[in-house]
Amino acid sequence: MTSPPRVPTRGRTERPGPAAPPSEPRSGAAARIGALTTRIQLGRGMTSESANYFLLLGITLFMVVFGLVMVLSSSSVEAHNDDDNFFSRFWSQGAYTLVGLPLMFLVSRIPRAFWRKTIWFFLGAACFLQLLVLLTPLGVEIGGNRNWLRIGSVTAQPSEAIKLALVVWLGVVLARKRDVLDQWKHVAVPVVPIAGGAVALVLLGGDLGTTMILAALILGALYFAGVRMRYLATGVVAVGALAIVVALSSASRVGRIAAYFGGTSVANPDVDWQIKNGFYALASGGVFGVGLGNSHSKWSWLPAADTDFIFAIIGEELGLIGAVLVLLLFVMLAVVFLRIIHASTDPFARVTTAAIMVWLIGQAFVNIAVVLGVIPVLGVPLPLISAGGTAMISSMIAIGIVLSFARQSHRDSLSASETGSAGRGA
Repeated sequence: MTSPPRVPTRGRTERPGPAAPPSEPRSGAAARIGALTTRIQLGRGMTSESANYFLLLGITLFMVVFGLVMVLSSSSVEAHNDDDNFFSRFWSQGAYTLVGLPLMFLVSRIPRAFWRKTIWFFLGAACFLQLLVLLTPLGVEIGGNRNWLRIGSVTAQPSEAIKLALVVWLGVVLARKRDVLDQWKHVAVPVVPIAGGAVALVLLGGDLGTTMILAALILGALYFAGVRMRYLATGVVAVGALAIVVALSSASRVGRIAAYFGGTSVANPDVDWQIKNGFYALASGGVFGVGLGNSHSKWSWLPAADTDFIFAIIGEELGLIGAVLVLLLFVMLAVVFLRIIHASTDPFARVTTAAIMVWLIGQAFVNIAVVLGVIPVLGVPLPLISAGGTAMISSMIAIGIVLSFARQSHRDSLSASETGSAGRGA
């Protein structure tokens, strides 16, 4: 039996397999991949912040909410007397807080390069506003200090903008000069004419308390920038001598000093009343306090109960426990600042964070020391807690700047670790 003849073929034809399912349109697949990528990136963004970032953010938000509660409690009586509305000052402070919160988060996303390019403009604008206070009818004098700018129904303190601009300016300038800061001429120029000129504008308005805070943050920035101690000692002596001269040049300030040493202030008799009633408020609070909202001193007994002397109301209503809680909050804030300084390798971020730390913690120390009678009355608010719209906004923007440094430092460390792992793998 013979096999059938084979038919020659040019090529081999394969048997078709089962039909493949219809492929998804390319645009639909791309959309699904893009959505998945977006979700992954969003998840990474929510979880990639450092512990310092969340710790600073949590402390700040807690202090702001705590401050709003205490402003409501301490200001309700005076607000009713002035505006026939128990909540008027609270709503005002809440509105400023609602402005400060988004600004804080917005600033926390701004890269460092932005500040290096624009800080001269911001510092010049802040000084220009302070000049308007001093030289035009827009300036308002309150309590012997010409430090407020009133445009229509809005009142603001340009000195708070000077604080904010100055801390960033010091960071930029001192970071650029970090290799020559062992020479006094590079320390003096341009720090003395520029920073000193900004401080002089505030001093001309008569606000000694803010002037001292500005001087302290300048010295703090110089210290953390690595300036030699003998230069800093010279600066401390100069600032101390200037403070004495300025304090003795005003009858109101001399009266505050006299009241501090137990005398009577003829020029400002309310200072004696304020100091004594601040002591009474703290003493009546005891350990556990008289209860939130139950202060007796806020019934027109204690001037500036919701601003400069809010710590006395906290001690009265929440007692020693509440007062210690406030102290611990500022201690924790200082610790977080120091952690961020230690984690950063950028001199600009380190110096700016240090200056902001000296500003906020130093101002808190001055405020609490005044209430406790440790130093004469200076009139500075308790950061993030006292009533004061401009002070609240400037403090929250400063916190936002530090949050941006914490984010960037964490990302730099992650990039360095990933690069090291890739190098070891190769």
